[in-house]
Amino acid sequence: MDKAASTFRGMTANIKRTTHTELVNANEVDEGVITVKRSKKGETAILIDFQKPEPKKIFIGNGKGQVYNPKTNEVQEAELGKHRGVVNEFLLLGFGNTSADLLKSYTVKFGGPDPVNGVPATRIELVPKTREILNYIKKCELWIPDNGIPLEQKFDQGGGDFQISTYSNMTLNPNLPDLKLDLPKGVKVDKIK
Repeated sequence: MDKAASTFRGMTANIKRTTHTELVNANEVDEGVITVKRSKKGETAILIDFQKPEPKKIFIGNGKGQVYNPKTNEVQEAELGKHRGVVNEFLLLGFGNTSADLLKSYTVKFGGPDPVNGVPATRIELVPKTREILNYIKKCELWIPDNGIPLEQKFDQGGGDFQISTYSNMTLNPNLPDLKLDLPKGVKVDKIK
């Protein structure tokens, strides 16, 4: 993981995100492509292009978050401001983090060998140390293969609710342009405060 963190500049992968809501015992599954790019200044941007079941794009970077729904031609936009660190903590956990980074922010527990889709991986459990993060996430789990970049992330939100993101067909450190959300003309912008 430390070796991967020192050389991490970005990645592309297929993503399957399952969001479980315990109250109604329902799963919502989104599938698409994720692109992550770390600039030379250390800033990280992320673009997720979900295609199934409904098209939707999510962009986090340059101090803001955007969610674009092509069906309604609307984009929700929020300035991350003081929440920038928390958002990055969730979205980028394991992508370029060193073991020292994790130990500083989490209580870390070794979960042992646990393959993901037939790929050998090691599962680690992370419990946030700060109340700010604990308000959103009670526990995180990462499944890390030999390349040091997670194949799967699980975020336990409490009350039985969780989100799992599984990555496949990963390409590490591709040559990527700067990431941004390309919006069509006439898109309705909804600023969220």
